[in-house]
Order: sequence, then structure tokens, then C-alpha cells
Amino acid sequence: MAEKMKVIDVDVHNEQNDSDLLPYLAEPWRSRVAATGIGYSGSGYYSPVGVMKKDAIPPGGGKAGSDPDLMIKQLLEGYNVEYCILTGVVYNISTTHDADYAAVICSAYNDYLAAEWLGKHKAFKGALAVATQDPYLAAREIDRMGGHPDFVEVMISSAARAPLGQRQFHPIYEAAERNGLPIALHPGAEGGGGSTAPTAAGYPSRYIEWHTCLSQMFMAHLVSMVCEGVFEKFPRLKVVLTEGGIAWLPHLMWRLDKNYKALRSTVPWLKKMPSQYIREHCYLTTQPIEEPDNPQHLIDLFNMIDAENMILYSSDYPHWDFDSPDMILRRLKPEAKRKIFYENAKSLYNL
Repeated sequence: MAEKMKVIDVDVHNEQNDSDLLPYLAEPWRSRVAATGIGYSGSGYYSPVGVMKKDAIPPGGGKAGSDPDLMIKQLLEGYNVEYCILTGVVYNISTTHDADYAAVICSAYNDYLAAEWLGKHKAFKGALAVATQDPYLAAREIDRMGGHPDFVEVMISSAARAPLGQRQFHPIYEAAERNGLPIALHPGAEGGGGSTAPTAAGYPSRYIEWHTCLSQMFMAHLVSMVCEGVFEKFPRLKVVLTEGGIAWLPHLMWRLDKNYKALRSTVPWLKKMPSQYIREHCYLTTQPIEEPDNPQHLIDLFNMIDAENMILYSSDYPHWDFDSPDMILRRLKPEAKRKIFYENAKSLYNL
């Protein structure tokens, strides 16, 4: 019998009740959360299938993804997952208007994650949550917790008030590079609170439109990061574009390279073709994987972007669009599968 493939899952959403953060909050924040909850400003779009897998709800009740033991049984043991990156959902606090409150919630969550999850299993690794409203507070939090051995990246929301390459956000990237941590972007609250509209055309009417167009945010943020010189200024920084799709990347790199040839004087700090920065500094995650009727089309697209060196496996457990590692990318060659499902993440996160 063939040995079962080892897996590293880079996007696993551990959940918690708002009250779980109370022991890690000082006043006046503790009383606020106790009275009203954390108060995320979500996207506001209705999903008829909900958000969570029903079988991920703990036997004793509670939120799906809130029980470490059930996660260990279902995900780690069920799919031979050697490590998983716990990404939570607290990054959505970046859509709220109060920068101080957002920073405090992220700090409380990071303390909670370290105390309540990271020691439960050797496979659990954490994404350090920071809010983008005040990048200096975010940088301070990265320096506070960045030395913890089980935090392996910094998570920020792709729901933001401006393109994330702009220099106002650079203190976050400077702190991440200083602490040897990749930056990960994650969607979830686009269009909510103080974030921009969730599509380039404005606000759509339905969840299916919102969900389909999330990749637009990633396209804008990635172009901004390249053109604003983030990777020249922070040459050791790595960026993970989590849960934003993959199929859009080839045409974006082609278009950006073509425009750069005529417009390079507008970005004189760039020393390489834009696509080269993307290939050297960026990773994308598999979930939600695009699934064309002809599977060969996806393989062709992967070949265009050297996907076996840029893609990381993610399940998105326990969300409704969970991608099982034994169900996706079956047609890839074994070496490419080893890289995507295991080796790329092992190297990126120094696991």
C-alpha cells in the first residue's frame, strides 16, 4: 500500500466565543466585550449554505472549529496533516472604526491563541492577528509576540481602507521582516465597516457575487505591493495570499509586465520585472481552488505561473467550501503535489 501523503494545511479557522477573550482583556475593553461581544463589521451578505460545515460543530455544542479535540480527530488524523496554521477570524476586526479597540482585540486574541490552542497539539501553529487601522500598533504587537516559537506568520485582512502596498502600511511589513515572519492576507469582511467596496464596481446585491469577486481585492493589493516597492524596501518579506483564488494570477502578471515596459518611469524604485517580484516573494493558497470542466485547463494554468513553487495547500476547515487534500489536484504529478501539499509550506514557515 502506498504511503499516505503528508500534508501541511495553511488555513484552518479555529473559532472562539467572544467571552473566551475576556480573561485577556483589561478595562474598559473587558466590559465592552462582555456587554456587546467583539462586534465585527462583516460583509453583510446572506449565504444560504451558512459559513460552517455542520459536522464540525462539537458534540457538546458551540461553534464549528471551536473544539481542538474534534479538529485533531477530523482534520489532523483524518487527512495526515503534520502541521496546520490556525488563522482564526479576528483579522476581520480591521473593518471597525476604532483603531485602539481593534489593536486591543488582536492582542487579546493572540494571548488566547497562545494559551488555549498552541500547546494542545504539536501540529498547531498560529497566525498572529493584527489590525491595519494603526500600522504602528500592529508593528508593536508583532514585536511583542513575534518571538513566540509557535507563531509562524502575521495575518491581516484584505478588507482594508486603501491598497495595502501604500507606505502607511509599511511599519507592519518592517516588523514582520524584522521578526522573520511572512505576511498573510485573508478575506472575509470586504464591504463591511470602514473597508472599501467589495468589488471594483461597488456593492453587489448577493453573496454569490461578493464571494466570486473576492479575488479583485487580492489583485489590487498585490499590484499595490509590487508597484509601491514593498519587496524592494523589504527584500526578505514573503506574502501569502490566502483564500483569494489562483486563476487570476497569470493575466495579472502579463498585464503588469506589459504596462511596466512603457510606464516604468512611474515606479523608478523597481529593479526587476513586476512578475519577478511576485514569483520571488508571493505564495497563493489552493482554497478555493478553481475547478474547470476540463481539468487540463487548470494544469495548463499552473504551468504558466510555476505553481508547484508558489502554491500552498489550504483546506479552509471548518468552512462550507472545505477542500479535502485527497479530492483536489489529483492530476498533478507526484513531485508537484509534494511541493504544494507539504514542502513549500515546510520551507516557508521553517517547520
